[in-house]
Amino acid sequence: MSIDQILERALKGERLDVADAIALYKSDEVEKMGHVANEIMKKWHPDPVTTFVIGRNLNYTNFCDTYCRFCAFYRPPGHEEGYVLEDEVVFQKIQETIDVGGTEILMQGGTNPDLPLSYYTDLLKKIKERFDITMHSFSPAEIWKMVEVSGLSLEEVLTQLKEAGLDSVPGGGAEILDDRTRNRISKIKTSWQDWIECMKMVRKVGMHGTATMVIGFGETAEERALHLQRIRDAQDEAECFLAFISWTFQPDNTNLKGEKTTPREYLKNLAISRIFIDNIPNFQSSWVTMGPEVGKQSLSYGCNDFGSTMMEENVVSAAGATHKVNTNQILTLIREAGKVPAQRNTKYDILRVFDNEEKAEKDFVMQN
Repeated sequence: MSIDQILERALKGERLDVADAIALYKSDEVEKMGHVANEIMKKWHPDPVTTFVIGRNLNYTNFCDTYCRFCAFYRPPGHEEGYVLEDEVVFQKIQETIDVGGTEILMQGGTNPDLPLSYYTDLLKKIKERFDITMHSFSPAEIWKMVEVSGLSLEEVLTQLKEAGLDSVPGGGAEILDDRTRNRISKIKTSWQDWIECMKMVRKVGMHGTATMVIGFGETAEERALHLQRIRDAQDEAECFLAFISWTFQPDNTNLKGEKTTPREYLKNLAISRIFIDNIPNFQSSWVTMGPEVGKQSLSYGCNDFGSTMMEENVVSAAGATHKVNTNQILTLIREAGKVPAQRNTKYDILRVFDNEEKAEKDFVMQN
């Protein structure tokens, strides 16, 4: 079957299979895929609005016993450069976020074996006592570490986190949901089945999560296609994802060498993902790894969301990606793409639409 036939079927609303996705990955007709992805995005979001959230990545610890070869951020337990942030530092960072109109804290760290479950639940309770902010925090790998340390079930751990103040779970750590690549890049990290099980359980206990994908590890077209299939299957079964975010492996300063993925390859993966995953409404741009200009381009390759302003980000930047934008730059980039910018919350409810040349009253640049 030709690429044109596959894309025509997708436009008609037919569901593609893994073989179709592999064929798309092997094709270089990226612009055609981008056009179809954009048309499919417009079926979900007919108004020319691109959303973004004002938030902060808060990396509370860098101690980690998973030792992923592609990570430049972690330090092994006991390392002199390791840290766990003091509560007061966490509170200060949250207050700074609220002061500029922020609504979301994406709190993630390493899989720290020395932190009990009570560390997380106590911290969440203290945060919620002090602040009205959404805690979009703790990736599946961190949650499985809490299961291991506490001896409780996955459901019990997630229930306790939710009761303490957790609102939603980011999909970090998915990388490629296939054990061939996972065994090569992060041998002792949780399996792809564990990642999926955690995200389904997130929904079961009453929260949502996001789905992610990282390309550029040397994975095959088949592995990428299987990743998309597994995300789509989980969404069919549990409706656990509000958004899908893909980005590219950043090799600098890591133990896993490789060539940086080109913007064209990123846009191709983005388009194929939007075409294949027909049951997740929101697709986020990845300007943090690809830069603001490619982020702008992604808005015509299937993205309806510009992601987070990210006042702070330490994991990707540790691997050499240092793209920074401020709120008013985001407004400009969205407008340059022919869209209307709108601030949203974590659940994708629109909080404010920015008309014409309207600017944010309070602006900030991402800080490390």
